[in-house]
Amino acid sequence: MATISLCMIVKNEEAVLDRCLSSIADLMDEIIIVDTGSTDRTKEIASRYTNQIYDFPWQNDFSAARNFSFSKATMEYIYTADADEVLDSENHKRFIYLKKSLLPEIEIVQMKYITSEEYNTVMNICNEYRPKLYKRLREFRWIDPIHETVQTEPLTFDSDVEILHLPQSQHSKRDFSLFLHAFGNGRPISDKLHSMYAKELFISGTDEDFLQAHSVFLQTIRNAANTESGSFPAGSTRLSEAVCILCRCKRIQNEITEFFKYALRSMAYYPCSEICCELGQYFYDIGDFEEAVRWYYCAANETSSILNIRTSGNIPLLKLGQCYRQMAENASEQTESYQILSEKYLADAASWEMPADNCQ
Repeated sequence: MATISLCMIVKNEEAVLDRCLSSIADLMDEIIIVDTGSTDRTKEIASRYTNQIYDFPWQNDFSAARNFSFSKATMEYIYTADADEVLDSENHKRFIYLKKSLLPEIEIVQMKYITSEEYNTVMNICNEYRPKLYKRLREFRWIDPIHETVQTEPLTFDSDVEILHLPQSQHSKRDFSLFLHAFGNGRPISDKLHSMYAKELFISGTDEDFLQAHSVFLQTIRNAANTESGSFPAGSTRLSEAVCILCRCKRIQNEITEFFKYALRSMAYYPCSEICCELGQYFYDIGDFEEAVRWYYCAANETSSILNIRTSGNIPLLKLGQCYRQMAENASEQTESYQILSEKYLADAASWEMPADNCQ
Protein backbone atom coordinates (compact mmCIF):
# COMPACT_ATOMS: atom_id res chain seq x y z
CA MET A 1 0.00 0.00 0.00
CA ALA A 2 1.29 3.46 -0.91
CA THR A 3 2.26 5.82 1.90
CA ILE A 4 1.12 9.43 1.70
CA SER A 5 2.18 12.75 3.20
CA LEU A 6 -0.55 15.37 3.43
CA CYS A 7 0.95 18.81 2.76
CA MET A 8 -1.21 21.87 3.44
CA ILE A 9 -0.60 25.61 3.65
CA VAL A 10 -3.06 27.51 5.82
CA LYS A 11 -3.85 30.94 7.22
CA ASN A 12 -6.82 31.80 9.45
CA GLU A 13 -8.78 28.67 8.51
CA GLU A 14 -10.39 27.91 11.88
CA ALA A 15 -13.88 27.83 10.31
CA VAL A 16 -13.12 25.00 7.88
CA LEU A 17 -9.87 23.27 8.82
CA ASP A 18 -11.38 20.69 11.18
CA ARG A 19 -13.99 19.78 8.54
CA CYS A 20 -11.22 19.17 6.00
CA LEU A 21 -8.85 17.23 8.22
CA SER A 22 -11.54 15.04 9.75
CA SER A 23 -12.49 13.88 6.25
CA ILE A 24 -8.97 12.84 5.17
CA ALA A 25 -6.68 12.46 8.21
CA ASP A 26 -7.08 8.68 8.54
CA LEU A 27 -6.02 8.25 4.90
CA MET A 28 -2.67 9.91 5.51
CA ASP A 29 0.54 8.48 6.93
CA GLU A 30 1.94 11.91 7.72
CA ILE A 31 0.30 15.32 8.07
CA ILE A 32 2.31 18.49 7.47
CA ILE A 33 0.71 21.88 8.11
CA VAL A 34 2.50 25.06 7.05
CA ASP A 35 1.01 28.20 8.60
CA THR A 36 1.66 31.50 6.84
CA GLY A 37 0.55 33.83 9.63
CA SER A 38 -2.68 32.76 11.31
CA THR A 39 -4.08 34.95 14.06
CA ASP A 40 -7.03 32.67 14.93
CA ARG A 41 -7.26 29.09 16.23
CA THR A 42 -5.93 27.46 13.05
CA LYS A 43 -2.78 26.02 14.60
CA GLU A 44 -4.68 24.83 17.66
CA ILE A 45 -7.08 22.89 15.43
CA ALA A 46 -4.21 21.50 13.34
CA SER A 47 -2.47 20.26 16.50
CA ARG A 48 -5.36 17.81 17.07
CA TYR A 49 -4.20 15.95 13.98
CA THR A 50 -0.42 16.41 13.83
CA ASN A 51 2.62 17.80 15.61
CA GLN A 52 4.25 18.69 12.30
CA ILE A 53 3.17 22.32 12.18
CA TYR A 54 5.59 24.84 10.70
CA ASP A 55 5.56 28.61 10.48
CA PHE A 56 6.46 30.13 7.12
CA PRO A 57 6.58 33.91 6.61
CA TRP A 58 4.13 34.91 3.88
CA GLN A 59 5.93 36.14 0.73
CA ASN A 60 2.96 36.88 -1.55
CA ASP A 61 3.84 33.61 -3.24
CA PHE A 62 1.79 30.43 -2.85
CA SER A 63 4.43 28.40 -4.69
CA ALA A 64 7.10 29.29 -2.13
CA ALA A 65 4.89 28.10 0.72
CA ARG A 66 3.90 24.91 -1.10
CA ASN A 67 7.53 24.12 -1.94
CA PHE A 68 8.40 24.52 1.75
CA SER A 69 5.60 22.12 2.72
CA PHE A 70 6.81 19.56 0.17
CA SER A 71 10.33 19.79 1.57
CA LYS A 72 9.06 18.39 4.89
CA ALA A 73 7.40 15.32 3.38
CA THR A 74 8.95 11.87 3.82
CA MET A 75 6.38 9.41 2.42
CA GLU A 76 6.17 7.90 -1.07
CA TYR A 77 3.46 10.26 -2.27
CA ILE A 78 2.39 13.79 -1.40
CA TYR A 79 -1.27 14.79 -1.27
CA THR A 80 -2.14 18.48 -1.48
CA ALA A 81 -5.30 19.90 0.02
CA ASP A 82 -6.74 23.31 0.78
CA ALA A 83 -8.61 23.86 4.03
CA ASP A 84 -11.94 24.41 2.25
CA GLU A 85 -11.91 20.97 0.60
CA VAL A 86 -13.94 18.00 1.81
CA LEU A 87 -13.89 14.30 0.97
CA ASP A 88 -17.35 12.80 1.47
CA SER A 89 -17.95 9.20 2.57
CA GLU A 90 -18.23 7.74 -0.95
CA ASN A 91 -15.02 9.37 -2.12
CA HIS A 92 -13.31 8.44 1.13
CA LYS A 93 -13.91 4.81 0.13
CA ARG A 94 -12.61 5.49 -3.38
CA PHE A 95 -9.46 7.05 -1.91
CA ILE A 96 -8.84 3.96 0.25
CA TYR A 97 -9.13 1.73 -2.82
CA LEU A 98 -6.80 4.04 -4.75
CA LYS A 99 -4.22 3.93 -1.98
CA LYS A 100 -4.31 0.13 -1.88
CA SER A 101 -4.11 -0.34 -5.64
CA LEU A 102 -1.83 2.50 -6.73
CA LEU A 103 0.84 1.18 -9.09
CA PRO A 104 4.36 2.34 -8.21
CA GLU A 105 5.03 3.63 -11.75
CA ILE A 106 2.22 6.20 -11.41
CA GLU A 107 3.76 9.58 -10.65
CA ILE A 108 0.72 11.89 -10.61
CA VAL A 109 -2.88 11.12 -9.72
CA GLN A 110 -5.59 13.50 -10.82
CA MET A 111 -8.89 13.85 -8.99
CA LYS A 112 -12.09 15.63 -9.95
CA TYR A 113 -12.33 19.02 -8.27
CA ILE A 114 -15.94 20.14 -7.83
CA THR A 115 -16.80 23.78 -7.19
CA SER A 116 -20.30 25.26 -7.07
CA GLU A 117 -21.00 28.06 -9.56
CA GLU A 118 -21.44 30.53 -6.69
CA TYR A 119 -17.77 30.30 -5.78
CA ASN A 120 -16.26 29.58 -9.19
CA THR A 121 -14.40 32.85 -9.73
CA VAL A 122 -11.75 31.72 -12.19
CA MET A 123 -12.77 28.68 -14.20
CA ASN A 124 -15.68 28.18 -16.61
CA ILE A 125 -16.31 24.65 -15.39
CA CYS A 126 -18.02 23.06 -12.40
CA ASN A 127 -15.58 20.20 -12.14
CA GLU A 128 -12.24 19.41 -13.67
CA TYR A 129 -9.42 16.96 -13.21
CA ARG A 130 -6.63 18.43 -11.11
CA PRO A 131 -3.33 16.84 -10.07
CA LYS A 132 -3.63 16.15 -6.34
CA LEU A 133 -1.32 13.25 -5.52
CA TYR A 134 2.36 13.37 -6.47
CA LYS A 135 5.17 10.85 -6.18
CA ARG A 136 7.73 12.47 -3.90
CA LEU A 137 10.85 11.07 -5.54
CA ARG A 138 10.85 10.48 -9.26
CA GLU A 139 12.55 7.51 -10.88
CA PHE A 140 13.82 8.01 -14.41
CA ARG A 141 13.46 5.09 -16.79
CA TRP A 142 14.73 4.25 -20.25
CA ILE A 143 12.02 3.40 -22.76
CA ASP A 144 11.79 2.07 -26.36
CA PRO A 145 13.66 -1.06 -27.50
CA ILE A 146 15.66 0.89 -30.08
CA HIS A 147 16.63 4.56 -30.24
CA GLU A 148 16.00 4.36 -26.53
CA THR A 149 15.37 7.52 -24.55
CA VAL A 150 14.66 8.55 -20.99
CA GLN A 151 10.98 8.97 -20.25
CA THR A 152 10.51 12.63 -19.31
CA GLU A 153 6.72 12.91 -19.30
CA PRO A 154 5.19 11.88 -15.94
CA LEU A 155 2.85 8.92 -15.81
CA THR A 156 -0.52 10.37 -14.83
CA PHE A 157 -3.61 8.51 -13.70
CA ASP A 158 -7.13 10.00 -13.72
CA SER A 159 -8.87 8.59 -10.67
CA ASP A 160 -12.58 8.53 -9.82
CA VAL A 161 -12.07 10.39 -6.54
CA GLU A 162 -14.12 13.59 -6.31
CA ILE A 163 -13.11 16.42 -4.01
CA LEU A 164 -15.74 18.92 -2.89
CA HIS A 165 -14.54 22.52 -2.83
CA LEU A 166 -16.72 24.25 -0.24
CA PRO A 167 -15.34 27.73 0.51
CA GLN A 168 -17.22 30.04 2.85
CA SER A 169 -16.52 33.09 0.71
CA GLN A 170 -14.87 34.13 -2.54
CA HIS A 171 -11.11 34.72 -2.63
CA SER A 172 -11.14 37.07 -5.59
CA LYS A 173 -10.05 40.21 -3.69
CA ARG A 174 -7.06 38.36 -2.28
CA ASP A 175 -6.27 36.92 -5.70
CA PHE A 176 -6.43 40.30 -7.45
CA SER A 177 -3.86 41.79 -5.07
CA LEU A 178 -1.58 38.81 -5.68
CA PHE A 179 -2.00 39.12 -9.45
CA LEU A 180 -0.99 42.79 -9.28
CA HIS A 181 1.99 41.93 -7.10
CA ALA A 182 3.10 39.17 -9.47
CA PHE A 183 2.80 41.33 -12.58
CA GLY A 184 4.54 44.25 -10.94
CA ASN A 185 7.70 42.65 -9.60
CA GLY A 186 9.49 42.26 -12.93
CA ARG A 187 9.26 38.46 -13.20
CA PRO A 188 8.25 36.91 -16.52
CA ILE A 189 4.57 35.99 -16.33
CA SER A 190 3.32 32.76 -17.87
CA ASP A 191 0.51 32.60 -20.40
CA LYS A 192 -1.41 30.61 -17.81
CA LEU A 193 -1.24 33.33 -15.15
CA HIS A 194 -2.07 36.03 -17.69
CA SER A 195 -5.16 34.06 -18.73
CA MET A 196 -6.20 33.31 -15.15
CA TYR A 197 -6.02 37.01 -14.24
CA ALA A 198 -8.16 37.97 -17.23
CA LYS A 199 -10.69 35.20 -16.54
CA GLU A 200 -11.05 36.07 -12.88
CA LEU A 201 -11.62 39.72 -13.78
CA PHE A 202 -14.40 38.86 -16.22
CA ILE A 203 -16.02 36.33 -13.91
CA SER A 204 -15.83 38.15 -10.57
CA GLY A 205 -14.07 41.51 -10.98
CA THR A 206 -15.57 44.88 -10.04
CA ASP A 207 -15.07 48.09 -12.01
CA GLU A 208 -12.31 49.01 -9.57
CA ASP A 209 -10.56 45.68 -10.14
CA PHE A 210 -10.64 46.25 -13.91
CA LEU A 211 -9.20 49.75 -13.63
CA GLN A 212 -6.41 48.54 -11.35
CA ALA A 213 -5.53 45.93 -13.98
CA HIS A 214 -5.48 48.46 -16.83
CA SER A 215 -1.71 49.05 -16.85
CA VAL A 216 -0.96 45.32 -16.74
CA PHE A 217 -2.93 44.51 -19.88
CA LEU A 218 -1.93 47.72 -21.65
CA GLN A 219 1.66 46.53 -21.29
CA THR A 220 0.68 43.25 -22.95
CA ILE A 221 -0.46 45.16 -26.00
CA ARG A 222 2.61 47.39 -26.02
CA ASN A 223 4.87 44.36 -25.85
CA ALA A 224 3.17 42.41 -28.61
CA ALA A 225 1.70 44.92 -31.05
CA ASN A 226 3.11 45.01 -34.56
CA THR A 227 4.80 48.42 -34.47
CA GLU A 228 5.07 48.66 -38.27
CA SER A 229 1.38 48.27 -39.04
CA GLY A 230 -0.07 49.17 -35.68
CA SER A 231 -2.20 46.04 -35.78
CA PHE A 232 -2.35 42.88 -33.71
CA PRO A 233 -1.35 39.48 -35.06
CA ALA A 234 -4.25 37.07 -35.41
CA GLY A 235 -4.40 34.15 -33.01
CA SER A 236 -2.64 35.86 -30.15
CA THR A 237 -4.27 34.64 -26.94
CA ARG A 238 -2.61 37.22 -24.73
CA LEU A 239 -3.65 40.04 -27.02
CA SER A 240 -7.26 38.91 -27.24
CA GLU A 241 -7.41 38.71 -23.45
CA ALA A 242 -5.80 42.13 -23.05
CA VAL A 243 -8.15 43.78 -25.55
CA CYS A 244 -11.17 42.42 -23.66
CA ILE A 245 -9.89 43.93 -20.41
CA LEU A 246 -9.00 47.29 -21.96
CA CYS A 247 -12.32 47.48 -23.78
CA ARG A 248 -14.13 47.11 -20.45
CA CYS A 249 -11.82 49.66 -18.81
CA LYS A 250 -12.48 52.26 -21.52
CA ARG A 251 -16.24 51.75 -21.25
CA ILE A 252 -16.06 52.20 -17.47
CA GLN A 253 -14.02 55.39 -17.95
CA ASN A 254 -16.37 56.60 -20.71
CA GLU A 255 -13.39 57.00 -23.06
CA ILE A 256 -15.52 56.25 -26.11
CA THR A 257 -12.92 56.67 -28.85
CA GLU A 258 -10.52 54.31 -27.09
CA PHE A 259 -13.38 51.92 -26.34
CA PHE A 260 -14.30 51.59 -30.01
CA LYS A 261 -10.65 51.38 -31.02
CA TYR A 262 -10.16 48.22 -28.98
CA ALA A 263 -13.59 46.80 -29.75
CA LEU A 264 -13.13 47.16 -33.51
CA ARG A 265 -9.63 45.70 -33.44
CA SER A 266 -10.97 42.72 -31.56
CA MET A 267 -13.83 42.19 -34.01
CA ALA A 268 -11.39 42.39 -36.92
CA TYR A 269 -8.89 39.85 -35.58
CA TYR A 270 -10.50 37.68 -32.89
CA PRO A 271 -14.23 38.36 -32.40
CA CYS A 272 -15.55 37.01 -29.11
CA SER A 273 -18.71 37.19 -27.06
CA GLU A 274 -17.02 39.29 -24.36
CA ILE A 275 -16.53 42.17 -26.83
CA CYS A 276 -20.05 41.73 -28.23
CA CYS A 277 -21.40 42.10 -24.70
CA GLU A 278 -19.28 45.22 -24.17
CA LEU A 279 -20.71 46.76 -27.34
CA GLY A 280 -24.20 45.71 -26.33
CA GLN A 281 -23.79 47.30 -22.90
CA TYR A 282 -22.53 50.54 -24.44
CA PHE A 283 -25.58 50.88 -26.67
CA TYR A 284 -27.88 49.81 -23.84
CA ASP A 285 -26.45 52.53 -21.60
CA ILE A 286 -27.08 55.26 -24.19
CA GLY A 287 -30.62 54.01 -24.80
CA ASP A 288 -30.12 52.55 -28.28
CA PHE A 289 -31.81 49.26 -27.47
CA GLU A 290 -32.20 48.11 -31.07
CA GLU A 291 -28.43 48.30 -31.61
CA ALA A 292 -27.83 46.68 -28.23
CA VAL A 293 -30.04 43.77 -29.33
CA ARG A 294 -27.85 43.19 -32.39
CA TRP A 295 -24.70 42.86 -30.30
CA TYR A 296 -26.24 40.78 -27.53
CA TYR A 297 -27.73 38.46 -30.16
CA CYS A 298 -24.26 38.15 -31.69
CA ALA A 299 -22.81 37.32 -28.26
CA ALA A 300 -25.39 34.59 -27.65
CA ASN A 301 -25.50 33.07 -31.13
CA GLU A 302 -22.63 34.11 -33.39
CA THR A 303 -19.47 34.19 -31.28
CA SER A 304 -17.74 32.18 -28.56
CA SER A 305 -16.40 33.26 -25.19
CA ILE A 306 -12.71 33.28 -24.36
CA LEU A 307 -12.80 34.35 -20.71
CA ASN A 308 -16.28 33.92 -19.25
CA ILE A 309 -18.59 31.33 -20.82
CA ARG A 310 -21.59 33.23 -19.49
CA THR A 311 -20.93 36.02 -22.00
CA SER A 312 -22.15 33.60 -24.67
CA GLY A 313 -24.91 32.26 -22.46
CA ASN A 314 -27.12 33.71 -19.75
CA ILE A 315 -25.59 37.23 -19.73
CA PRO A 316 -26.63 38.22 -23.30
CA LEU A 317 -29.92 36.33 -22.95
CA LEU A 318 -30.79 38.36 -19.87
CA LYS A 319 -29.79 41.60 -21.59
CA LEU A 320 -31.84 40.70 -24.67
CA GLY A 321 -34.85 40.28 -22.43
CA GLN A 322 -34.18 43.65 -20.81
CA CYS A 323 -33.68 45.35 -24.18
CA TYR A 324 -36.98 44.07 -25.56
CA ARG A 325 -38.73 45.10 -22.35
CA GLN A 326 -37.40 48.63 -22.78
CA MET A 327 -38.40 48.60 -26.44
CA ALA A 328 -41.92 47.50 -25.50
CA GLU A 329 -42.22 50.37 -23.04
CA ASN A 330 -40.98 52.90 -25.59
CA ALA A 331 -42.75 51.62 -28.72
CA SER A 332 -46.01 52.81 -30.18
CA GLU A 333 -46.09 49.75 -32.44
CA GLN A 334 -45.01 46.10 -32.08
CA THR A 335 -45.43 46.39 -28.31
CA GLU A 336 -46.88 42.90 -27.99
CA SER A 337 -44.16 41.24 -30.05
CA TYR A 338 -41.47 43.01 -28.01
CA GLN A 339 -43.12 41.81 -24.80
CA ILE A 340 -43.20 38.25 -26.10
CA LEU A 341 -39.52 38.40 -27.04
CA SER A 342 -38.67 39.93 -23.67
CA GLU A 343 -40.40 37.13 -21.79
CA LYS A 344 -38.76 34.51 -24.03
CA TYR A 345 -35.20 35.73 -23.49
CA LEU A 346 -35.68 36.32 -19.77
CA ALA A 347 -36.98 32.76 -19.45
CA ASP A 348 -34.06 31.44 -21.52
CA ALA A 349 -31.62 33.31 -19.27
CA ALA A 350 -33.23 31.90 -16.13
CA SER A 351 -33.09 28.33 -17.43
CA TRP A 352 -29.61 28.54 -18.94
CA GLU A 353 -27.17 25.95 -17.68
CA MET A 354 -23.51 25.54 -18.37
CA PRO A 355 -23.00 23.18 -21.34
CA ALA A 356 -22.40 19.55 -20.49
CA ASP A 357 -18.82 19.63 -21.75
CA ASN A 358 -18.06 22.42 -19.28
CA CYS A 359 -20.03 21.18 -16.27
CA GLN A 360 -19.91 17.41 -16.06
